[in-house]
Amino acid sequence: MLDLRRRQFITLLGGAAVAWPLAARAQQSAHPVIGYLSARSPDDTWHLVEAFRRGLRESGFVEGQNATIEYRWGLGEQERLAGLASDLVRKPVSVLVTTGGEAAALAARAATSTIPIAFIIGGDPVKLGLAASYSRPGANATGITILSVTLEPKRLELLRELVPQASTIGAFLDPNFPPYDDQLRDLREAARTLNLQVHELRVSTDGEIDLAFKTIAEQRIGAIIVTAGPFFDTRREKLVTLAAHYAVPTIYHFREFTAAGGLMSYGIDSRVTYRQIGVYAGAILKGERPEDLPVLQPTKFELVINLKTAKALGIKVPLTLQVAADEVIE
Repeated sequence: MLDLRRRQFITLLGGAAVAWPLAARAQQSAHPVIGYLSARSPDDTWHLVEAFRRGLRESGFVEGQNATIEYRWGLGEQERLAGLASDLVRKPVSVLVTTGGEAAALAARAATSTIPIAFIIGGDPVKLGLAASYSRPGANATGITILSVTLEPKRLELLRELVPQASTIGAFLDPNFPPYDDQLRDLREAARTLNLQVHELRVSTDGEIDLAFKTIAEQRIGAIIVTAGPFFDTRREKLVTLAAHYAVPTIYHFREFTAAGGLMSYGIDSRVTYRQIGVYAGAILKGERPEDLPVLQPTKFELVINLKTAKALGIKVPLTLQVAADEVIE
């Protein structure tokens, strides 16, 4: 039943623009139009879009009743985003919501300096030029930073605690992801502190994922950290499946990876963030100005461990980690 519901939801997201009867679409003309630009795909974010719509409902806006949402998907291919953002601006839309990381937010900002933007990113919006400050963003953009790209050192530390015998850690990094340089710098600094070697693997295509895992196996690298980024989010099943096939302990940035069979993850509960960006979008539609809405940050990060996967890998999870975990999947 869940898979059927998921497929139906994804079909709705993918085909909403052509599915409405003409009379219904005419009736919508007076409704605000929300542009939803994601660097990810409907397949890996359907539950998060539901959370976004819940936030909109809390603000009084219901898709198909008194609001219309135009969805555009980057599918992990960030070069698509500029064109998709420009398409939404031409509609035009009342507010642009961007998810899936920095590239979507930057594409929206490049496409318009007047339409309000509500973003979800993983890094520093001030450094990226998306906001003048956290408390007073200024201009036409505000949103939420989930700090995912700043947590790579913590993930490396957790992986070291789980697999202390691994002297070399493989790091999957997407060189096309805007915060790539920061992720790489942070990982190198953390590795020096932990007295670890990090084997850096630049991965931005499906073929490079396959090659990276073969390299891990050939060089007998003891564990992997998959860094944050929308390309990896859209390849979640492939990454988890190959990590199991090659029997290599791997840590990820979102709980969804661990729920799909990954070993361990450390990051935010994305559903909370997507609901909040829905609330922000609703506030903007009611007349709030982005420049007056502070950029939000998470206050809680979750450690999730899959004990079933650990057992399959022959890993004994230290009691300290089990106690520290917010969720243990058995």
